[in-house]
This record gives sequence, C-alpha cells and structure tokens, in this order.
Amino acid sequence: MTKNESLQKTTLQARVEPRANTMPSSLQDALKRNPHLRRYMGIDVNKLGIPAPKFYPTLSREMRGIPDPNMIYPVGDPIFIHVCPDRTSKVRKMYHVIEPRLPPSREKLFDKIESRIVANIDERIQAENQDEKLTVLIELLDEVCDVKESGQEYEEKEDSSHTGFRGRLSFGTKHGKIPLTHTEYEIAKYYLQRNRVGLGILEPLIKDPYIEDISCDGVGPIFVEHKIFQSLVCDIGFDNRDDLDSFALWLSERCGKQATHRSPIVDTVLSDGSRLNLVYGEDVSMKGTNFTIRKFSAEPISTSRLISFGTMDATLAAYLWILVREGMNLFVCGETASGKTTTLTALTCFIKPAAKIVSIEDTPEVQLPHENWVREMTRPSQRDDSSIGMFELLKSALRQRPNYIIVGEIRGIEGNIAFQAMMTGHPVMSTFHSSTVQKTIQRFTGHPILVPRTHMTNLNAILIQNAVYDSNGQMKRRVTSLNELVSYNPASDSFGFIEAFRWIPGEDKFLFRAEGNSYLLEERIARSRGYTESETPVIYEELRDRANFLKRMTESKVFDYREFFRRSVEADKQLTRVKV
Repeated sequence: MTKNESLQKTTLQARVEPRANTMPSSLQDALKRNPHLRRYMGIDVNKLGIPAPKFYPTLSREMRGIPDPNMIYPVGDPIFIHVCPDRTSKVRKMYHVIEPRLPPSREKLFDKIESRIVANIDERIQAENQDEKLTVLIELLDEVCDVKESGQEYEEKEDSSHTGFRGRLSFGTKHGKIPLTHTEYEIAKYYLQRNRVGLGILEPLIKDPYIEDISCDGVGPIFVEHKIFQSLVCDIGFDNRDDLDSFALWLSERCGKQATHRSPIVDTVLSDGSRLNLVYGEDVSMKGTNFTIRKFSAEPISTSRLISFGTMDATLAAYLWILVREGMNLFVCGETASGKTTTLTALTCFIKPAAKIVSIEDTPEVQLPHENWVREMTRPSQRDDSSIGMFELLKSALRQRPNYIIVGEIRGIEGNIAFQAMMTGHPVMSTFHSSTVQKTIQRFTGHPILVPRTHMTNLNAILIQNAVYDSNGQMKRRVTSLNELVSYNPASDSFGFIEAFRWIPGEDKFLFRAEGNSYLLEERIARSRGYTESETPVIYEELRDRANFLKRMTESKVFDYREFFRRSVEADKQLTRVKV
C-alpha cells in the first residue's frame, strides 16, 4: 500500500468508522457489501466540500420540499445515487452516480480482459436474450481470469506456439489467465454487464426508478428529470463530439435502428420499453448529436396511487369509473409530459374484466390487466409499401369485434377512423395533445384529421390533464377539468359541453360542478339502466359509494396495479345499481 493510499484509508476511517454505531442498519449493510460506497462517503464526498450525506433506502414524494437535499439512495447493488447541491449552480442540484471503480494503476485490466473475451467468443455469443448473453459473458470472464487473494502483475510476451489473435498475448500466470483479486473480479463483472448487456454509462440512470427522463443536449453533462427532485445535472456526460457520435451510433444499433446522416432521426423503444428519440449529427441539430429517453414504468400506476398523488380525487375517479364501465368514449388530453398515458393506463382497470380489448400504439406503453387483450404496434419502414401505421391497425381492429379500442395516441388521420369506430358502437379511449376542450375540437376538425363537426359529439368526455407548479415551484400533475360533450348546433357552429369537474388551483381541490346536472350520468347511463327522470338521483348515490370505496383503497395504501384491479372488480358487483 502506498503512502497516499494509506492516508486516504485513514481519512476514510475518520469520516465513516466513528459513526458506524449510529448508522442505520441498512447503511451498515450497504457499506459491507459495497467497498466503493464506503470510499465515496469517506473521500469523494470530502472533495465535494459538503457535509456527509444521509442514507435513505427509499425515497418518498414528501421529500420534494427539502430545499437542499444531500442524500444517497440505492438503485440496486452496486449502484448508488447521491443527490446534493451544486456549488457552481443555483438552478439545479447534482446527480452523482456511485459505482465501483478500479484504481488508476489497474484500469488497463479491462482492456486486456475484453480483448481476451473477444478472442474466446464462439457460437455461444448467439444468446437469445439479455440474461443468456450475461451468462455467456460471465462464463468467458471465468475462462480468462484467475481470482486471487491479492493482485499479481502480469507481463505481455510473444507466444509463437499460437497464431492469430489468441497467440499474441500470453500472461505470466498459470494457464495464461489474468490474475484478479475478488474485488477486481466483481468490478469486471459489473462493467461487462453495464457495457455489453446494458446501456453503458446510461445504465445507472435506466435502473433508477425515480428518473422520468434522460436528456443529452450535446457535448457536456447529461440532465435527468427526477420524480422527487425535478431537473438535475449528472456527473456523467460527453467531453467531445466524437465520443458522443460514437455512443449515439452504438445506442441506435442496440435498439435495432441505425442512425445515419441520411436518416438522422431515430424514434424507437429500448428493451425495457422506454422511448428513445435520437438526432444524429449536425445536419439538423445546431449543437450536434442529442438524445432523450422517456423512462418506462415497469409497474403501472393505479388509480388509488393517482388519488394519493393528488392527480385526481376519489369522486372524480368514481365518475370516470362509471363512464369507463359503461363504455363511454373518453380522450385524455394534455400537453407533453402531463401524465396522459399514465392516467389512461390507470383507467383501463375500470373496463369490465370479461371485455375484449384491442390496443394500438407506436410504442408499447399502455398496460392492461385483462386476459382478452390484443396488443398491436405500428411498423415503420423506409419503404412506403411495407409500413403499417395507426390508420391501418385501427381499421383492422374494427374487424376484431372488440369491446374497447385503446389508441395510445392519436396524431393524424387515424383520428377519423377512431370516430368511425365510435359511430359503429366500439368504445374508444385515447390520449391526445391538447390543453383545452376548444383546442381539442379545433385539432380534430382541422387538417390533417378532418373529423366532421357533426361527428364530434360521439366523443362523450374529454379529460384535460396538465403539469402545474405550486407556490414552491414544485411540479405536480393535475386533472384540470373533465368535460361532457353534449351537443352541436349547426346554425351557430358551436358545441355544448358541461364542465363536470374543475380543479381549483388555490385550494388544490376538485369541484364537482355537474352534481345533479350530469348529462352522461343522468341522460345516458341512468336511462340505459332503466331509471326514470325522477329516479336519476340513484346514480349519484352510486357515485358516492364508489368514491368512498376508492377513498378506503387509498387510505389503506392498496396501490398495486393488479391488486387494485382485482378489488375494484369484486366491488363493482356490489356497487353497480341496476333497476330490476
């Protein structure tokens, strides 16, 4: 051990060891399993010139109000994340990735290990999935490395007994293997998984469940949008355009789409379902190559979770429950990143469990708990005659006799077919980029969708959802209004609609403006169940009962998507009031 290394170890012990007895057990366990975390908390944090961070096994939305967070949390061994103030910026906080690293004197080991692995690759590389590929890589790692109690130096020398690449390197250990300590072996295994199976330097960000978006604007640091701490600047990024361009090409190839100067824009899906938009080169981007990744949530968010977030309240959710159960046509509208798809997915739990559902998407985001679910995706192609778009899939869906059609997002002429589906008795749910009812109607009746204005009232309800900011600058997602489309007057060329719910910003509450005056509840749903005009108040009693059920689910923290679906299906049988 060198004098410098000894000094660093002493500093580490001074910062970490005396607090061992007061550390939470979760941190003590993490430090034992991950020596690099111990080093980071003892030495690297000291270099940042900030106090020792607190360790949190999990984060919560209540942490949003912390003005200057300084905390470390795990995203799966051996990766940890440190969120802390940035001394050079008052705009954003820092996002530090904590992962194992070799001492500088041993960094060249990875080049040697990868060279030997490449030399030993055979037909096993034809792994069918990521897990098999990782297994193969670990087998190859074991073939080329010899794990020792302590590191040994190796020497390169010519070996005339072999020809080709394998014969050019021979290591001065038994069987020609590279000597590694156990720690070095684990680090090598981590980087093989990160770089050859994962997404390289982005892998820690992909694994972090608290990240929504990953943004690389060009040369410089990467930015992330954090669910708790909003916009953060990472300590990883690209120092020059050559490295960024090379990474972008590699990333597009990993996703099965090659970015080129002729076709510089890539829209595709990562293996975990996250959406990648990549722009390659300087032809269409002033700052050169850039990319954005919108993270995919492996576990859908339930309606009870949305209620706990404040996105909607229990009464609004109960109203939507009745509408979706009865096959009303509903569009979830809002601006980019307002949570439209999340809300749409949550509401699909209210579709009757025996229903046949066809979903149509550009990228697979919508998830359903139903068994009879046909999931279809578009197929873009550089050849026009081989492309299959939303329009073609939606026309095909009409022949499949679905009880519900879910369109991931309507952008173009497929919107016309969606209204044709509504007119033929096929309920439709979809998302749409629009911030008001008026703009929604304008966009659907204008170019390129061109839905006839007389057809618009086939759409029963328009939910408007937006990203809003509170007095502390914290971003929240709220259903700002829920509207019933009632009528169209050709003489005045105007639409009649009822604002059933409105979000009150100052109070952060939802006002049920259509209570006792809901066209959909009274004239459509109550009538279809056989109730007369004088008997329509019973539908509001059902609404209150459903709202109370949803309140209990939220208070009991029944947030699991499938568990919520199961319980809501059971409750629906008792809550539905049909005139006998």
